[in-house]
Amino acid sequence: MILPITAYGDPVLRKKAKDISADYPKLKELIENMWETMYGAYGVGLAAPQVGLPIRIFMVDTSPFAEDEDLTEEEREELASLKKVFINARILEENGDEWAFNEGCLSIPDIREDVFRKPEISIEYYDEDFNKHTENYKGLAARVIQHEFDHIEGILFTDKLSSLKKRLIKGKLTSISKGKIQVDYRMKFPELKKGR
Repeated sequence: MILPITAYGDPVLRKKAKDISADYPKLKELIENMWETMYGAYGVGLAAPQVGLPIRIFMVDTSPFAEDEDLTEEEREELASLKKVFINARILEENGDEWAFNEGCLSIPDIREDVFRKPEISIEYYDEDFNKHTENYKGLAARVIQHEFDHIEGILFTDKLSSLKKRLIKGKLTSISKGKIQVDYRMKFPELKKGR
C-alpha cells in the first residue's frame, strides 16, 4: 500500500526517532509499504518519519545511480546492488574531505541544492530480520545513507545549507508545507487548510 509522504513543516520530520524492537507491530507490512511508497515516488531512499512514524527505520535502493557514466565500474556495481533496510542505525564514523552533491528529498519536492557531506561512513544497524551489521560505505552510497540517517535524527538536507540559501528557498518551503505545489505522488501537507 502506498503511504502518503509527509511534507516539509510537519513536526514528525523534526523529531529524533525512537529505536524499535523486533516485535514492532506489523513491521514486515510497514517495510513492504515503505518500499512501495518509495518506488511510487521514484525515490532512492525513504525514512519512517517521511511516512509519519518517528521510528528508526530507513531504506535505500541506489540502483538508479548505477547508470551514471561518470562513476567508476566499482562504484556503479556497488550502487547497482545496494538495496537495504536499516533499523536502529547509528553512524559510528564519518571520514574524508567534505564534497558537494545536488540533493533532493521526497518530503521537500522541487527543491534541489548542493549539500556537503563526508565521503566515507561506518554504520551499525539491524536488517529487517534483526541481524546486526557494521558496514562501511563511500561516495554516493554513503551520501544516500547519510541523507536517510539524518531523517531519523530529525535533520533535513535544507538544514545543511548556508543562511543565504535558506533565505532564498524560504518561500518555496512555506508553499510546500501549505500544499501549494504539484507532485505526482501522495503527500500529506501539515498546513493544508481543512475542507479544501
